[in-house]
Amino acid sequence: MLAGVAGALVGLVLLPILVLALMIGPAATATIVQLSGCEQGGPGGGSVVVDRQQLGADEMGIARTIVDVVQQRRLPRRAAVLAIATGLVESRLRNLDYGDRDSVGVFQQRPSQGWGTRVQILDPVYATGKFLDALIALPGWDTLAPGRAEQAVQRSGFPDRYAPREPAAAAIVDRFWTGPDNPTPPVAPGGGTEAVQAKTLCPDQGGSDVPRDPSQVDPKKLPPGYSLPTDARQRAAVGFALGQLGKPYVWGAKGPDAYDCSGLMLAAWAAAGVGIPAGTISQVHAGHAVASIQQVQPGDLLFIPGALGTAQVPRHVGMYAGHGLIVDAYDTDTGVILEPLSAWTSKIVAIRRIADPSSPSPPPGGSPL
Repeated sequence: MLAGVAGALVGLVLLPILVLALMIGPAATATIVQLSGCEQGGPGGGSVVVDRQQLGADEMGIARTIVDVVQQRRLPRRAAVLAIATGLVESRLRNLDYGDRDSVGVFQQRPSQGWGTRVQILDPVYATGKFLDALIALPGWDTLAPGRAEQAVQRSGFPDRYAPREPAAAAIVDRFWTGPDNPTPPVAPGGGTEAVQAKTLCPDQGGSDVPRDPSQVDPKKLPPGYSLPTDARQRAAVGFALGQLGKPYVWGAKGPDAYDCSGLMLAAWAAAGVGIPAGTISQVHAGHAVASIQQVQPGDLLFIPGALGTAQVPRHVGMYAGHGLIVDAYDTDTGVILEPLSAWTSKIVAIRRIADPSSPSPPPGGSPL
């Protein structure tokens, strides 16, 4: 009987230890549970849960952008893990236009601390590049203990937050990384380096299906008499978008050499100092609704189903440029072009105004999306 009691006591002692082990165990590795497929879209493959934290399609799209920048620079996979771990901690991989003091963007970088202007930091491609510049300047950055490299770059008041996110970041990077973990930059015939792009997990769902008629509007040239809007932020956003005419459409690209439809909108409004989400699924909720096409203003985002979307989930977006013109990244065969507003009118399912004209500029810390 004493042996039986002793065995029971051992069982009671071991059971909490086992439960504790099960609770602690998953922290060492991370798994991704897919929530939605390509119909909820984006090059990041839709919404997922990573270690009980839900990341939407736009957040995964930004993760793919980060990996893309790392791969284009031919940096080791470890750089992508550290960058995404930092993005998870600082913004949950969102392009925030607000934060502590003057912090903005995916990495919550501060203009006052030399990271760049607010306009630059709100561009995830630029922000990732600046993070990587600071990272690789650290001696032995790729061999530092978990969390040390991120803290050295960010100088956070909460240095212990980064290391626990590295397993989740590594699982995210696994979805997008291509090629060797430690690539050697090959010399291309032109003397530069070959670009390597991250995986796109869904087919192109952002292309337009509006019939084109170049006889109505020259797709690459503004008509005589065109003038930019007078409002400063509308002028900056529209002017930036028009400055990209002729550039190629690449699914998931956010510039500076190529764009998809939502990437062009993000970069254009970043040029005006206003942060918006990364993809059409969230951009269709950005700013505030415009009731009718008669009330449309330059800089407004116009949404249509596109080639593979629906009225409920529009997959293509363009910007009203004024003078009856829309600027958009049309599709992979066409690139960034001008189109007549009249060609879109019957297909528009939503109009969003990102910033009202003549309204005060956002405070240094930004305003909630």
